[in-house]
Amino acid sequence: MPQMSPLSWILLFIYFIVMLLMFCVMNYFLTYYTTPLSTKKSFNKISLNWKW
Repeated sequence: MPQMSPLSWILLFIYFIVMLLMFCVMNYFLTYYTTPLSTKKSFNKISLNWKW
């Protein structure tokens, strides 16, 4: 491996950078965020009356 030409190292570096960018782009655009529209949760607010 140490005898590899610099061109091969540059191509390897570019290859990994492109793979990283593709992975990030795919994660960004293919992530499906579920937003439940039909089910609404009602939270009951509990008020505490402090008696000092």
